[in-house]
Amino acid sequence: MTDPLALRAEAEHLASPMPTLLAEAEHLATTVILGEHGRRRAGLGDTFWQYRPAQDHDEARLIDWRRSARSDSTFVQDKEWQIAQSVLLWIDRSASMGFTSLKSGETKGHRARVLALATSILMVRGGERVGLTGLRLPPRRGAQQIEQMASILAEDETTEYGSPATDGMLPHSRALFISDFLGDLSGVEDALLRAADRGVGGALLQILDPQEEEFPFDGRTIFESMGGNLKHETLRARDLKAEYLERLAERKDRLAHLARTAGWQFHTHHTMQSAMSALLWLFGALERKR
Repeated sequence: MTDPLALRAEAEHLASPMPTLLAEAEHLATTVILGEHGRRRAGLGDTFWQYRPAQDHDEARLIDWRRSARSDSTFVQDKEWQIAQSVLLWIDRSASMGFTSLKSGETKGHRARVLALATSILMVRGGERVGLTGLRLPPRRGAQQIEQMASILAEDETTEYGSPATDGMLPHSRALFISDFLGDLSGVEDALLRAADRGVGGALLQILDPQEEEFPFDGRTIFESMGGNLKHETLRARDLKAEYLERLAERKDRLAHLARTAGWQFHTHHTMQSAMSALLWLFGALERKR
């Protein structure tokens, strides 16, 4: 299991203005925050959107006691501006994301977690509310929210491949899905359809290891999934390269098409590349278009 404190520290390092290497990225993030992406506004918004059950993190002052008096539960009013300022993230933590061929040992899952936290840190600094899809961590601001997110993201899942969760995705909010997207894409398609129905815009970030992009295998090779449930042995791995690369290209094209259809953006990032390049792309992709 990844150490949540170490994960938080690396994400903070990636999102901070120092060292000098990160100064340009911090300047870009500040420009985005001061523009359309993260304008601070007074108050919580005026237009009522919906009632929702109160969560543990909701302050007592936010509870609508008149509505709550009519039932056995407590309720909070969601305002339109609050929803519009919310960004929900789904980060694939399945076994597939544990793969790496790099000498540094950095896995796809580790890069995905760091990018998710770095993006969230910068958004919170700009006045945004961030959370995770599902009902475990609804969107909220503050350093404590980032700490809770780091703790949850440090947990691994036992499934071979991940599929996006869409519970808790607020209407007219934004969302970010980060995965290798090497499993069944039907879950991604369903998630994007649900997002489009709710007016949710967002981005898909695919993270791949260099070996998954290049297929540098030759001769006798045993391919085994990270979860150990899938296995294939071949005596002539090179003969599979052309077909593999063709199918990978088809998968990227399908992901790009699904994203365009839902009004989202799609990008592929490799773990050998700078994490900062992906962070800057994410900020541009998640900027609200008005």
